Amino acid sequence: MAERVLIVDDDPVARRLLDNMVRKFGYEPVIAETGDQAATLLTGPAPERFDCVVLDLVMPDLDGLGVLARMREAGLNIPVIVQTAHGGIDNVVSAMRAGAADFVVKPVGAERLQVSLRNALDKSALEDELARTKRTRSGTLGFKDIVTRSPAMLSVLRTAEKAAASTIPVLVEGESGVGKELIARAIHGSGERRARPFVAVNCGAIPDNLVESILFGHEKGAFTGATERHTGKFIEASGGTLFLDEVGELPLSAQVKLLRAIQEGEVEPVGGRKPVKVDVRLVSATNRNLIDDVKSGRFREDLFYRLHVFPIGVPPLRNRAEDIPELVRHFLARFCAEEGKRIRHISAEAIAMLGRYRWPGNVRQLENAVFRAVVLAEGENIGDDEFPQIAAQLAAQGEANAESPPSSPALPDAMPAMIEVPPLIDFGPGAGPGMVPVSHGEMALLDDQGEMRALEDIESEAIRFAIARYRGQMSEVARRLRIGRSTLYRKLESLGLADKAEGAENPQQSEPVPVR
Repeated sequence: MAERVLIVDDDPVARRLLDNMVRKFGYEPVIAETGDQAATLLTGPAPERFDCVVLDLVMPDLDGLGVLARMREAGLNIPVIVQTAHGGIDNVVSAMRAGAADFVVKPVGAERLQVSLRNALDKSALEDELARTKRTRSGTLGFKDIVTRSPAMLSVLRTAEKAAASTIPVLVEGESGVGKELIARAIHGSGERRARPFVAVNCGAIPDNLVESILFGHEKGAFTGATERHTGKFIEASGGTLFLDEVGELPLSAQVKLLRAIQEGEVEPVGGRKPVKVDVRLVSATNRNLIDDVKSGRFREDLFYRLHVFPIGVPPLRNRAEDIPELVRHFLARFCAEEGKRIRHISAEAIAMLGRYRWPGNVRQLENAVFRAVVLAEGENIGDDEFPQIAAQLAAQGEANAESPPSSPALPDAMPAMIEVPPLIDFGPGAGPGMVPVSHGEMALLDDQGEMRALEDIESEAIRFAIARYRGQMSEVARRLRIGRSTLYRKLESLGLADKAEGAENPQQSEPVPVR
């Protein structure tokens, strides 16, 4: 998903020019004709997500400085590029003091606007990353620090926020590399224990003979090599949160003592004479199917039910492709700072290629791919050439698919004139022309004369049906049709459906605000 740029200008000619330029740069433009409309989009009851604002200073009613003041009151730190036909020094100073990131004089040239947008977005990403790093180190990482725009992931975060308000045991489930520890840290950083320790333990990396010692501690001389007393992770985390990563890898002997520690709130160090009381918030994570492990006897059933009180399933990256562009930008900001490189742009072709890949290693694999691309980059831009392994795997996958096409049943001699589609859904009362022209769950492939209908007519019908089916949520329509949102709008214009789509858009069902 491309970065969203809000264009605020009362001049229709200027709006069209900016819209065309922003779209050409690969961003997604959103238009506001007045300052009041912009303020509603940014700070209203259902605020939308924007990555940058191009704001005209001189407008009737609420002017640009008024919009900046509203944003400042709402605590928004979105970069703003102000523009005006009056380029006096007073206007520049006032805009910059009000929080603007840059200033351009109308009519702005395409090259100047593109540089300004790139700089503003890069600076915003770097600032966000620095603030996120500080909060991670201080243990105050919150859900707003998790980079996502996926509706599926946002739903997960809303569920996790409810768990953070309690001390209920949480089990985070998901494939390796999806960010389970990040969820655990956000739960800790958003709860009452955020000022206390967050202790993480990778249960799969501990030798079996040291599990009890590391988790519960040991006394000096308890076993060969125990030359000093060790408190153990439970005691270290007392008052805070203990995160047991890959808890399904624990041996059965350690599972018994873990169950007792959870039930009784106390641990018994190896070689200790009496148990030690502990108070921990327990968050566990696993990439295994613990129910199958319980059935096979590899994991204790009683411990499973102690851990599986509030399960949270994190979707794999392949099921939330909307997150890929934002994650790439997030990683680029960090690695460019670490490596001392100045990379200004990643091509749309490279983003599209990354979006086609399945990412078996999930976010961790994407992070490594971006790191490698930053190291390989020789200029200020990153393209397909900086992702050679991804390109090779996609090419190999394409060749395999070409060699082994999916089998399909032989077609009958007489092709049916109808194909089944979901039931008729309209835009609501009075939507007349916006209704999808299908009946009884079928869409006609032949016209009244028995001839094939034009592809344009079928495409128009399919798009109108998708708009109705997903109630005017254009991002969802584009995702389900597997086309870009800008492509969808171009098709709507060419098919004469733009007005109907705008009428169908329901502001109460717009995309949720992303977590940043």
